[in-house]
Amino acid sequence: MIVHIVGGGLAGSEAAYYLSSKGHDVVLHEMRPVKMTEVHRTALLAELVCSNSLKSESLTNAEGLLKAEMRMIGSVILDCAEKSRIPAGKALAVDREMFSLCVTRTVESSGVRIIREEIKEVSPKSGEIWVIATGPATSESLAKSIRAMTGGEDFYFFDAVAPIVTRESIDMDKAFFGNRYEESGDYINCPMTEEEYKEFWRELVSAETIPVEDFDRKHLFERCMPIEEIAKGGENALLFGPLRPVGLVDPRTGRRPFAVVQLRRDNKDGTLYNIVGFQTRLRWGEQERVLKKIPCLRNAEIVRYGVMHRNIYINSPKILDVFMRLKDGIFFAGQITGVEGYVESAMSGLYVAFNIDRILRGRDPVRFPRETMIGALTHYITEDVEGDLRPMYANFGILKPLEKRIRDKLERRKALSERALRKLESFLENLKS
Repeated sequence: MIVHIVGGGLAGSEAAYYLSSKGHDVVLHEMRPVKMTEVHRTALLAELVCSNSLKSESLTNAEGLLKAEMRMIGSVILDCAEKSRIPAGKALAVDREMFSLCVTRTVESSGVRIIREEIKEVSPKSGEIWVIATGPATSESLAKSIRAMTGGEDFYFFDAVAPIVTRESIDMDKAFFGNRYEESGDYINCPMTEEEYKEFWRELVSAETIPVEDFDRKHLFERCMPIEEIAKGGENALLFGPLRPVGLVDPRTGRRPFAVVQLRRDNKDGTLYNIVGFQTRLRWGEQERVLKKIPCLRNAEIVRYGVMHRNIYINSPKILDVFMRLKDGIFFAGQITGVEGYVESAMSGLYVAFNIDRILRGRDPVRFPRETMIGALTHYITEDVEGDLRPMYANFGILKPLEKRIRDKLERRKALSERALRKLESFLENLKS
């Protein structure tokens, strides 16, 4: 039996490596560099096109719990993230090139056959299983084939990418290092006075944007909302969003700034920094002009401009079963299923591969416990949605409630995480018997 995986992103790489490590014959079809997407820059597997952060590792954070669960199963994505991590406070951030190189080399060395070609349609033959993990930037030809297979229109939302600037172009006489609620830290903080902030806000909301086909504000995903769209919510909107100053004190004044722009290291050498929360669809010239209204970025050298792109996904609750299977021989994984986020996407590839391995060994696929983040998220995506699916990321709200109510939020989250890990450990042990 051959497993064909279409798409070498986070989900596809995770699935390919897991199945190959279990001794299965795996072919990974990746169209880059034969055909590039509008957001990818390289031919490497698992290229990160948006942020370089895989978010928190704390067990009081839903993303942290999801990582802990994935490590119990065996995740190549998290293994490579650990090997390429860079300082980012409590978050797991990576040098994006080092990370993608690690994933590419690890998948290649595992025995996976990688074919560089565009798959335009999927029609499994006897002795084949196919996993469609092409992500939100699925080619139009394959998207058309998927619509025909699923008998309906695809859904979509708009995603945006933040600019990256060089470290040496940041004016450190005006900036300071620090993490929220900590005296020191890994983020570069660019403080702004009330007057500076208001000038920046006025320039931002009046700046010219790049037209995007079919653009509609209601199709913007909350976590990827362009900064100019947030700003249109009112003069103070950014102060409760990406420019919030809470937990930060400027060491030169001993006071909290009126507003703060944070920059996170983007590579191991610390020569590049990502502007946190500054996803945008401003024209490139406008990005230059507006960013230079931020005092410590007056001379910023932008090495990657922010862009916006259209992400497609399928209506999984009406199309897939709980194992993310369309029908015998065809599975879906990754953001195309409606999961949102790097780790969530990788998780779906791992989950699908886990069950394909069982099927190939003559066993039944299994649901993960609803008390686990993996079980809760896959249940939500495939079964628990009323109406049409909107992309969903890991959060404690989708877990089964605790039997005993705990009022303190952090204690409640800690208890939910501890229960989830106990359940998953027991679940995996029982499957061995």
